[in-house]
Amino acid sequence: MPRRSTPWLRFAVVLAAVGVPAQAGDRAQWGERHSRNMVSGEKGLPASFDPKTGKNVKWAVPLGSETYSSPVVASGRVFIGTNNQRPRDPRHQGDRGVLLCLDERDGRLLWQLVVPKLEDDPYLDWPRSGICSPPTIEGDRVYAMTNRCEAACLDIHGMANGNDGPYKDEGSHMALRGKPPMEPGTLDADILWLFDLVGKAGVYPHDATHCSPLLHGRFLYLNTSTGVDNTHRRNRAPDAPSLVVLEKATGRYLARDGERIGPLIYHSTWSSPALGDVGGRPLVFFGGGDGVVYAFEALRALPPAREVLKLQRAWRFDCDPTAPKSDIHRYKRNREVGPSNIKSMPVFHKGRVYVTVGGDVWWGKAKAWLKCIDASKRGDVTASAERWSYPLRRHCCSTPAIHDGLVFVGDCGRTVHCVDAETGKPCWTHQTRGHIWASPLVADGKVYVATRRGELWTFAASRQKQVLGRVALRSPISASPVAANGVLYVATHSRLYAAHRSGGGAPAVGGR
Repeated sequence: MPRRSTPWLRFAVVLAAVGVPAQAGDRAQWGERHSRNMVSGEKGLPASFDPKTGKNVKWAVPLGSETYSSPVVASGRVFIGTNNQRPRDPRHQGDRGVLLCLDERDGRLLWQLVVPKLEDDPYLDWPRSGICSPPTIEGDRVYAMTNRCEAACLDIHGMANGNDGPYKDEGSHMALRGKPPMEPGTLDADILWLFDLVGKAGVYPHDATHCSPLLHGRFLYLNTSTGVDNTHRRNRAPDAPSLVVLEKATGRYLARDGERIGPLIYHSTWSSPALGDVGGRPLVFFGGGDGVVYAFEALRALPPAREVLKLQRAWRFDCDPTAPKSDIHRYKRNREVGPSNIKSMPVFHKGRVYVTVGGDVWWGKAKAWLKCIDASKRGDVTASAERWSYPLRRHCCSTPAIHDGLVFVGDCGRTVHCVDAETGKPCWTHQTRGHIWASPLVADGKVYVATRRGELWTFAASRQKQVLGRVALRSPISASPVAANGVLYVATHSRLYAAHRSGGGAPAVGGR
């Protein structure tokens, strides 16, 4: 996308400065700022809540029928992606991706981004998967990934304060292919700029676009969700980037990785980037679909117009160096031998990177590990940077949370693990009754873990196992719990709960 004029940049800065004020307890992106660690300083959170009686429930609102996006809370608003199985606007019927913007006080709908599905091949945008990506909020700007593998910058106010532009074609964007543009209304999103990763970066998304955007200075870092085609045996875009950088003010394409990860992607590229300061230099950490953690030097200045840079690699760490590195798709459905990939996010904490890695949940081997990597080295650090490796019970999609010398993580073997952060030695484990896709949240001395069986478990954040609560919510949970401004947010596939410590009573029910 071409660079916008100086007046537009000034306009963007002014809007960000005078918009809705952020609150100290906001959770404006997935995980702690930059590092991705799911640890919150919130206090006074409930160990459990009861949807039937309303005890500890501030409000609850219906979502679609499948929800994979974790909630994000900023400036009095709650953002969450879902599908359109329960339309909130009668003009939008049928399968769509939806990003809801709700009032933090009561869950009332403020506006929504509604996006038609990618046409022709369901493996590009899986039916009813909705918008899976949690957005990142900064000032009056909402940075989101749509189900069509588009990066979008949205006005936090939606259309309520007019169509600000420079993008003005929202009506065409929300219309089905071949249909006339729709008329945007006050409940629709206001798109400020849009970048199509398929058309402009050459990526080939698989199943669903999943990315939690990373902001750093003037730059927006995005994993691309590029992967295999519908045969699960071919990567149609082997030269496509796995990590891209856009200018956050305009959406201009600035940089990409030059690692040619594509031929070794076993399934897709769903691991979002993290950032940390190592020896005075900012590094961007990225988990590839090839099972390798990469560290790139963060951009410091804008490149010349129309030039797309190759990110400078600081180091690479192969989490499974003995796994097959060629003809990888012949191991499809092999639960014993095959490549590894990374679905969780790398977490930077005190000079180390913590990451889960292993065989693919649907198509690969069952083996998986939690790894601790020394982030200070350079080059190919596979043989030198591993501090420890802890075997998980089975495949893992969960991002670890590190707090007070402990690492907490869940896996698809229905097990919650508490591990010593210094040594990798186990402190305790706990068997749940459901697979764990969501990442744990550590807050208020508690660890919240949600399962695909629809249960929210609460443990003491300590070296000794102590179960503090269990809530049966009767709908699968794929999203991670989030705490913000004294409230715990838990999203099942069909409902979002805002829980706080209270005496009881019937919850408010917002939405339309």
